Amino acid sequence: MIPAILFSPLSVTDRSDGHLVHLDGLNLSRAWCFLQIATVTKDDALRQKLISAAEKHLTQTIPLIADGDYMGEHWLASFAVYALLGTAFY
Repeated sequence: MIPAILFSPLSVTDRSDGHLVHLDGLNLSRAWCFLQIATVTKDDALRQKLISAAEKHLTQTIPLIADGDYMGEHWLASFAVYALLGTAFY
C-alpha cells in the first residue's frame, strides 16, 4: 500500500529559500519515479494512478523552473529532463 500523501505534489512557500526549493526537486523526482514504476507494473489501476500523480507533479513544478531565482533554476532543469523523458514510456 502506497501512502496517499505521496501522490500529492508539495508546494514551495518561498522560492528564494535554498532549502524549501528542494521540494520542487522532490516533485520532479517523484514524477520520474512514478513514471518508471508505471512502465513495469502489471496492475492497470495502479499504472493509471501513478501516471496521474506524475502529471500532477509535473504540471505544478515545470512552470516554476525558470522563475528567475537562482536557488532552483541552476539545478531543477536536470531533474525536469529525467521526469519528462519518463513520459515517453507511457
